[in-house]
Amino acid sequence: MNLRTQHTKIVNHIFTFWLTIRRIYPKKKCIAFGVKSKKNYPLIEKVYVINLNRAPSRWTKIKQELRQVLDIQGNDIIKLTTRIAAVDANTFTEEPEKDNKVDPFYTLSEQLSIEPQPSALPTHLELNAPIRMSRAECAVSRSHIKIWEQVIASNNEYSLILEDDIWFHSNFAANLNKVWRDVISNTDIKGSFDVLYLSYQEVKHGAPKTILSKHLFRPERGLWHLSGYVISREGAKKLVDLLPSRGPIDLWINHQFGSLNVIASRQSIIGQRIDITSSNSYSILPALTKIGAITSEGASLYNLKPTEKPIFVLGSEGSGNTSVAMAISMLGYRCCSDFKDLPTSEMIRLLEGNDDRIFDAYVNIGSLNSMVPELILLYPKAKFILTSKKEAKMDSLFLELNNSLKGTDFTVLYADAPNKWQILCEHLRCSPPKSNFPELIDIGQRPILKEKNISNQKIKLTKTIHDDSPWLIQSKKWWHGIDSLQSELKSDQKESVVKINDSFESLDQKLWLARSDTFTDNLALFRPSNVKCIPELGAVLSIKNESMGVRNYSAASICSKDKFLYGKFEATIQASNLPGVVTGFFLYRNSPRQEIDIEILGNNPNRLLINVFYNPGDEGAKFDYGYRGSPIYVDLGFDASKESHQYAIQWGPNEIQWLVDNKIIYRRVVWDPTPIPHLPMTLHANIWITRSSKLAGKFKNKKLPTSSVFKEIKIDANTVISMSKVNI
Repeated sequence: MNLRTQHTKIVNHIFTFWLTIRRIYPKKKCIAFGVKSKKNYPLIEKVYVINLNRAPSRWTKIKQELRQVLDIQGNDIIKLTTRIAAVDANTFTEEPEKDNKVDPFYTLSEQLSIEPQPSALPTHLELNAPIRMSRAECAVSRSHIKIWEQVIASNNEYSLILEDDIWFHSNFAANLNKVWRDVISNTDIKGSFDVLYLSYQEVKHGAPKTILSKHLFRPERGLWHLSGYVISREGAKKLVDLLPSRGPIDLWINHQFGSLNVIASRQSIIGQRIDITSSNSYSILPALTKIGAITSEGASLYNLKPTEKPIFVLGSEGSGNTSVAMAISMLGYRCCSDFKDLPTSEMIRLLEGNDDRIFDAYVNIGSLNSMVPELILLYPKAKFILTSKKEAKMDSLFLELNNSLKGTDFTVLYADAPNKWQILCEHLRCSPPKSNFPELIDIGQRPILKEKNISNQKIKLTKTIHDDSPWLIQSKKWWHGIDSLQSELKSDQKESVVKINDSFESLDQKLWLARSDTFTDNLALFRPSNVKCIPELGAVLSIKNESMGVRNYSAASICSKDKFLYGKFEATIQASNLPGVVTGFFLYRNSPRQEIDIEILGNNPNRLLINVFYNPGDEGAKFDYGYRGSPIYVDLGFDASKESHQYAIQWGPNEIQWLVDNKIIYRRVVWDPTPIPHLPMTLHANIWITRSSKLAGKFKNKKLPTSSVFKEIKIDANTVISMSKVNI
């Protein structure tokens, strides 16, 4: 796993300026490079650079690095260099599957065997659950294998393989000279090896190793990065014979050290540029976060900033508008879609040409079809997209809009086009996300209700800090969301309607899973033994003071085995009142992350914390932006720790309601302040310890144990097993 440290723009500029100035220094000769003759000792005769076709600037930068080094004959090593087109993750039409070269699945156990977490107790972790590599990781693996095959086919004894985001340390040539002399003269190596690491990062607590000389060591395991290394033809043959690779390539090769003759320079002499943003994504992060190995609060995977706006998407029903709206959202746009009209406040600002609008993309808004000439005049730089079905010639609206848009910056996106990301992103001048193009059922144009402030003014509400997210609207006095008529699920979206009323006389293994994991902000590790079902009392979820390796406390959590898409979820709860402790009842999912919360905080059990996390995408899209969500506090008027009360989430396609003792205490509609979560989620009930004293007060461990009681949970919802297409 090759994680980058984020640097400021100033640091990046200084680094780039320094590399530029360095080019005026005299070129340095390196005795390790050159064309081998019969009298010469072994040499690196070839340099391969992995470079994406869509990243020509990286190729330019690495050529500048290569021109600073001369081979043993005094020639620039650029003359020994061949550029190899990298496998591009964006060309994958679907998630990569296992083949005879790359197996996209690996486990947490395989990761921890290379970089152990000393505080982790494997007996408490789901070590063997499969982790799917990201598309970028699969592409990187295939790129390296592609070069190994070329090395095997060549006549070169040794080759240097570089990724295109590297730079040579200032004394690279001098240091490699020392390393290469040791390679030739050391009796343990005798001029022969399979892989020589020149660029690496040791695991956190150091790689186990044998020191071979002043400039070389032999690692047993524990070297991350595979961005700069020398490989022999025999070493390439061995690696290809050991395929398929399993997991990220730098992880997999660590597992092959026992079958290879691997050596490394005593210090890394090739670095990774800090002025280039990594295009990789790391599939191991959720698993490491889950066990508490990563604790950096607020780490965000989202960095897209759209520039082409506003966007207007027009087209008839059934032409894929809902999917296009979601795709545009995944590109970072705030997108209003599938309504007959816009709220009055937004329409006024749009037709005034006012930049103080809520949205920067409008998809399938019925009233805008007749306003195209006006929109063209108001927004001459706008991007127009016309959606259509196959039968475009029979579509009168398509023909009418097509004529209206002539002379504007517009493109046609057919519902059955095989390359929709390419068409859309070329038009909007941006890169596609590392996810499949969403395929959602068109929900049509929903009628909106009269715009009004829909919040229940009789309830005392306290707003708090929100995430800074493209899909979350910061408070505006004139904006109250989009209140629309509730749309019904279509028959092919519902697997079945389930009704559950569980009083927890025992834990029903068909319904519930007692968890044995944790997450970043939780100071405790969930243990199944901390869930006790007592007849006539319910499920007692406890926190105890006991060392669990990854955590110093144990806690309790249960979650549904089914996933649900819309419905009513109700629990009768008596919460803990211990400061630092949170009692939760919520719906949750990953990839993309979406969540609807009810939380009771131990330092103030007189109020409810209500929260929604929204990230866009279809099933499998890896969006997880922000860690605050869109929270709000609601005063209950009673102490939730003194006795049991009923708490409920009523979740529908166009609205979420929160109820206490059968009374609505708060509701949110579309874009108030987020879209409504639209994908199936599991139901959770838990008790945990927060790292943040601001959230629930300073934790008082001397008052442990503590418990929350879930007397009853009721569910009346749609279960969804087949989730390839769902409604937004």
